Amino acid sequence: MGFKLTIFAVIIAVVTGLYLAGYLDAPSPSFEYGDGWWGRGERAAEKEDTSVRPFVIKVEESVISDLKQRLNTTRLFEGIKGTNFRYGTNVNYMRKLVNYWKDTYDWRKQEAKLNRFNHFKTTIEGIEVHFIHVKPTGVSADKIKPILLAHGWPGSIVEFIDMIPMLTDPLSHGGTEDDAFEVVCPSIPGFGFSEAPHKQGFDFFAAARVFDKLMLRLGHSKYFYQGGDLGSIIGVVLSLIQPSHILGYHTNFPVGQPPLCNLKLAVGHYFPSLVMDDEDVQRMYPLSKRFHITLEESGYLHIQVTKPDTIGHGMTDSPAGLAAYVIDKFSMSIDPEYIDTEGDEFHQHISMDNFLTDVMMYWINGNMVSAMRFYKEAVPLLFTDLNSYTLRVPVGVAVCKHELESVPKACAKMLYPDLVSFNRLPKGGHFAALEEPEMLTDDVRQFVRKVTERSQLSQ
Repeated sequence: MGFKLTIFAVIIAVVTGLYLAGYLDAPSPSFEYGDGWWGRGERAAEKEDTSVRPFVIKVEESVISDLKQRLNTTRLFEGIKGTNFRYGTNVNYMRKLVNYWKDTYDWRKQEAKLNRFNHFKTTIEGIEVHFIHVKPTGVSADKIKPILLAHGWPGSIVEFIDMIPMLTDPLSHGGTEDDAFEVVCPSIPGFGFSEAPHKQGFDFFAAARVFDKLMLRLGHSKYFYQGGDLGSIIGVVLSLIQPSHILGYHTNFPVGQPPLCNLKLAVGHYFPSLVMDDEDVQRMYPLSKRFHITLEESGYLHIQVTKPDTIGHGMTDSPAGLAAYVIDKFSMSIDPEYIDTEGDEFHQHISMDNFLTDVMMYWINGNMVSAMRFYKEAVPLLFTDLNSYTLRVPVGVAVCKHELESVPKACAKMLYPDLVSFNRLPKGGHFAALEEPEMLTDDVRQFVRKVTERSQLSQ
């Protein structure tokens, strides 16, 4: 007990010193909206084409034939018995995946499924931006709320294919007219059917600005936002540079590290009940276990932040190599316990067809390299003032049971002074929209209801 009291006294002294020095109560840094040009060559003198053009996904048959030929000549290695996913994507699982992909998977069926939605392209800052745009029908216009859904990596618009109908047709999916949303779901530039930036520097600020310009072009100067993974961070930046446009920000991946949060975590190591509730204590401690998992599962991050093009050569040339890289991140992010399985358990949450359709977004467009480059351009910003931001917009947080990286509620309150809702969901992992679309939809609905009701009361 004497040792704990000594540690506690030291921590209190450090906190007091930092506070008196103004470090802990420093104002959130300010960020500029800016502008950019990501097209080929120099920015044209004439005004940019702002038309919104219908787009239909139709992949050439030659692309599908080439894919099957490559799958037929896949060369696999011999695995080591009992390693499961501890050495990376299991070769026995990959053998089954390759066989299913070339013999059973039907791209045309999945293509038709995607084309159920209205797709468009428009040019913003010199590059073509692809997006899904779905408006509700049979609902009073005054009930409809615009929302932007933002995917992450190695995800795509495929993350939201089951969630979009729930948001746009609430009466058929357990909701009411008050739960009706007009959905805009863009592909981040360099992902899916959006053109890749042709210049260095396309980071979170550029992506946020492109998303905001897209919403303005569609007639929405105020809208809700939902995002996970990279989409979450883009939403943070958008809420910082254009807060008046954000009616509410909802995320299933709350990230950030206010200075006092690290001290709370340190205090919680010895006196957890002083700084966190019981559920956060169970999720966050022991810190050594979280650190070990983070270290073991972040190898991809180091590669993509430093030399994305190097590994990109293999993934652009080999569909099996591409799928192996993606499945490793999906499987471990859904449940870290799957490291001790051969991979089939993963498909209890995401079907083989949905997974392969997500992989196809990268394969048919040949853009895994440009998607990984986004890490090199954007992720270093997380080690600047951006990591200690404070959002001044209404925020809703949903943390899935198996999310590897998340801030506890005590720290979320520092990042989000206007924290409208913070819910710990009983299942799911990092890719909540794809794994548990109904559960995430319900959380978005309750958050938006609270924000809307509060707004009506203040009028």
